[in-house]
Amino acid sequence: MAATVVTFADMSTFAGATAVTPVADESADGGHRFAAEIHPGWDIGGNANGGYLMAIAGRAMAATVGRPPLTLTAHFLRPGPAGPCAVDVRTVRTGRRLATARATMTLDGRPTLELLGTFGEQQPAAHGPRYAREGPIDIPPYAACTSMPPSAEGPGPALMDRLACRLKPGDDGFRTGAPTGVPEIRGWFALADDEPIDAIALLLAADAFPPPVFNSDLPVAWVPTVELTVHVRGEPAPGPLRCAFRSRFIHDGLVDEEGEIWDSANSLVAQSRQLSLTPREP
Repeated sequence: MAATVVTFADMSTFAGATAVTPVADESADGGHRFAAEIHPGWDIGGNANGGYLMAIAGRAMAATVGRPPLTLTAHFLRPGPAGPCAVDVRTVRTGRRLATARATMTLDGRPTLELLGTFGEQQPAAHGPRYAREGPIDIPPYAACTSMPPSAEGPGPALMDRLACRLKPGDDGFRTGAPTGVPEIRGWFALADDEPIDAIALLLAADAFPPPVFNSDLPVAWVPTVELTVHVRGEPAPGPLRCAFRSRFIHDGLVDEEGEIWDSANSLVAQSRQLSLTPREP
C-alpha cells in the first residue's frame, strides 16, 4: 500500500476531507509543511472529531515518509473548529522497514495536535508465530444493527452524516435514556457511499463511535480526548468493520477506552486506546 499525497478534491468524501498539500520545501531540520482544511460536517458540536484530525495529520506524515501508519499517538491540546490548518512533519528516523516521524497540527498559528508515529508497509509472515487469545467480536450482521440517525433526524453529531455506522441492538440504549450500565459500545463502521477504508481511515474508525462511557451512569455529554493511540494491524478487506470499544476504569475525572476493529475477513486490523476527560452535565 503506497502512501501518497491526497490533494483537495471532493470534500464530501473522507479522502477529500483529509486532503493535504505540500506548501514548503524541506527545512534545515528535515521538516515538511502541509496545508489542509478542517471541514464542517466531520464534527461533534462544532469541534472536529479527534480521529478525523488525526487522519489529516497522519496523511501528511505518511506522505512525508512514503509509508502508511503502523502506530500513531496524538495528544490533543485544544479543540479543532472548521477552517484552514497546517501540519508540520519532521522525520525522526528512516530504516529499511520502519520510519518514525513527529508532527504538529496548528490552527491560526496555535498548536492543536502533537503526534508521534511509526510507519511501514504491512509484511504478513506466512510461517511466523501467531497467537490470538480472543477471536473476532460477535455481533449481529450489519443489516440487523441499529442505524445511527443523521443529524437532521434527531440529536446526534454531524459526523454521522459522513458515515454509515450501525450499533449493536441494546448498545444504543443511552440514546433513549436506557443505558446498559456497562460502558461498552459495539457495532459496524463504514464510510458513506461505500467509500473504501484504508489505513488512514482506520484512524477515524478508532474514534468514530459514541464513547462507551455513555452506557454508564455518567451524563451523555462531550468527552474531550486527551490522548489517542491507534495500532494499524493490517489492511482492511472490503466491507464494513466490526468494532468494540470498552472503558475499564473511570476515576479522578478521567476515563480510559480501549478498542478493537475487525474486517470482513475476520482479521484484526486495528487496536486503539485513549484517555479522555469524563463527561460533565452541559
